[in-house]
Amino acid sequence: MSSPPSLEPALVAMRQLATQAAAGTGATNPTGPVAAGGFAGELRASIERINDLQMNSKEKGMAFQAGDPEITLNELMIDKQKASVAFQFGLQVRNRLVTAYRDVMNMQV
Repeated sequence: MSSPPSLEPALVAMRQLATQAAAGTGATNPTGPVAAGGFAGELRASIERINDLQMNSKEKGMAFQAGDPEITLNELMIDKQKASVAFQFGLQVRNRLVTAYRDVMNMQV
């Protein structure tokens, strides 16, 4: 039976997203966003970043449909793909967290 892949790459990516989100909102903390809000804060920042990508993609799609000459099809497709990949990543992180929670709950003392 093979062991499940490590969550470390996902956590590193979430930390990067949280750092980007903190930098984008102007939040300053010398010890970083992880020390400020812990895991819950980092998770919230990651979810907000995914939501921002999806909202930006939706807005560009509506502008493109309305005939905005500044929005190209290439830009729109790239933004849609970024939003899709971010959502799928978030979904996989959630699935791993649920699995880890179930494993911990099923441990015998």
